Amino acid sequence: MIDDSQTALLERAPTTDTPPATQLRAVPSQLATADRLGALKDLPGFWEGTGFSLIARPDFSGKSPNGIFLQLNLLRETIEFTSIGSPVFNRGSLQDDIAIYGVTYLHRVTDAVSGGALHIEPGMWLNIPETTSPKADASIARLATIPHGNAVCTVGFVQQAVFDKLPTIPPANTVPFGIGGQPPAAGTKNPFPEYDLGTASSFRTSPLPDGITQAILDDPNQVLRDALAQQVNVKGMTLKAITRLITQTPASGGIANIPFINSNADAPSMESVFAIETVEDACGNEFLQLQYSQTVLLNFGGRSWPHVTVGTLIKAF
Repeated sequence: MIDDSQTALLERAPTTDTPPATQLRAVPSQLATADRLGALKDLPGFWEGTGFSLIARPDFSGKSPNGIFLQLNLLRETIEFTSIGSPVFNRGSLQDDIAIYGVTYLHRVTDAVSGGALHIEPGMWLNIPETTSPKADASIARLATIPHGNAVCTVGFVQQAVFDKLPTIPPANTVPFGIGGQPPAAGTKNPFPEYDLGTASSFRTSPLPDGITQAILDDPNQVLRDALAQQVNVKGMTLKAITRLITQTPASGGIANIPFINSNADAPSMESVFAIETVEDACGNEFLQLQYSQTVLLNFGGRSWPHVTVGTLIKAF
């Protein structure tokens, strides 16, 4: 004989019907995530190294004849990249939705001589699929925020190369030019005495850190060439492959600044190349290094003043 409590249990017994499938949103495997990151797949991890920064900053004292102080720093840097394991869906109104994968990062920069803080930058790199509206090939984007009061979005493309020799790295311009004009041709002499190490100036970093030469002041990308030449020509290493992440703000993307920056030293544009390099040492061991060159224009005093930063970092973890 079955009592009421047993009847209740029978009524709650599971049926043999198959429940509807549930779509899981858990993070996929590391291999699947790396595949979806595309050219960004080697970024996740911890990178550390050295670099160089040149910036002409406004001088409000009224004592500088050209209204600037030229700040030159040797750098120590770290960048930590972390995968965004899940897709980020962008919903389409003119085409199907797209899924974006990417990495977050935190870039810290200190002065190599004093150890003082110079720069901290949280941001993201994104791998964007081909789209039909707008009609565009697959692309990459870099998003960054800087505590001066800037938020940056640059968009660009990937360039792959295989090497058995030193690559050609074009020069980085440091010569100021009229706002809205074109940067001068490579090799143009800088007319400002602050940029001439042979001319004494109270409006330039002093004492000048050892290792800063006229050659790298004229073209900071020389620091990158020197680092590669040291590895290949002196240490017997081999540069095997390069993945270049090339992005800029002109035509797409942009920079948003707080009002103070807009009025005092407007930052209208940024372009950069981040090169992920596969290097083989003299013992046949491979490692990854990241070389970057970045130029931000600062507009004040009727001119665009290039702020150029370069660095070479090795993937440590």
